[in-house]
Amino acid sequence: MRIADLITWFEAWANPAWCESWDNCGWQIEPGVLQERVRVLVCLTPTLAVMQEAIALNANLIFAHHPLIFTPPKSLRTGEAITEMVRLAFTHNIGIYSAHTNFDQVQDGTADVLAQILQLKEITPIVLTQPGLGYGRVGLLEPSLTLQELLTNIQKKLASPNLIFSPTTNLQQTISRVAVLGGSGASFISAVTKTGAQAYLTSDCKFHQFQESRDSNLILIDAGHYATERPACHRLVQKFQSLNLDWAQLSQKDEDFRQFFA
Repeated sequence: MRIADLITWFEAWANPAWCESWDNCGWQIEPGVLQERVRVLVCLTPTLAVMQEAIALNANLIFAHHPLIFTPPKSLRTGEAITEMVRLAFTHNIGIYSAHTNFDQVQDGTADVLAQILQLKEITPIVLTQPGLGYGRVGLLEPSLTLQELLTNIQKKLASPNLIFSPTTNLQQTISRVAVLGGSGASFISAVTKTGAQAYLTSDCKFHQFQESRDSNLILIDAGHYATERPACHRLVQKFQSLNLDWAQLSQKDEDFRQFFA
């Protein structure tokens, strides 16, 4: 399969036209690789470490969830990370493509994979964007779990280094309805409360957003940006491999940019 064919296949599933106005989905750098046979390295964030990995593995496409370029740079100067990424991409003929908020909305996208990991049933979007698409997922736990069991399950399955959750006096309370949204999902708290969810798994939550959730009787669970979105990258590799590409692999140099001091 050529790179052009892979992108056509992907965009029929997760059209970049569905991305938000502030977002930058689609080609970030295309140095003339469209007709090459696919050797794709999938990552959460395109960094210099991932680029060096792609070079070492002779990949010709970095397929990332996060965009390399969110806003147009005013200049490209030596010593800047984006400049170096551009230089290496053209020097080594490696394209960089991003699927961000369009990938968040679709079946088997970031939220859907989280819901599947927690084995939620009767899943629906938190916010419907158009028929069959939407941000986040809410569903039922069958059987129900205690809050302690749910937190343990999340930490185990997502390998989250540190879970943060809303104040509660009862870890043994029964949780049967859960909402999930990978990445920065605190702006959806008010929408989640309307779904009847008792707990909401997301990331990048601020102090007063935990207060907002507590006051709305919603248990907010922050498992970290990397932990909540990396599983969808693994699922994407599996989808690519099912297309019988020459080579598709999940990056081993992808980074969680947060560390916790013990």
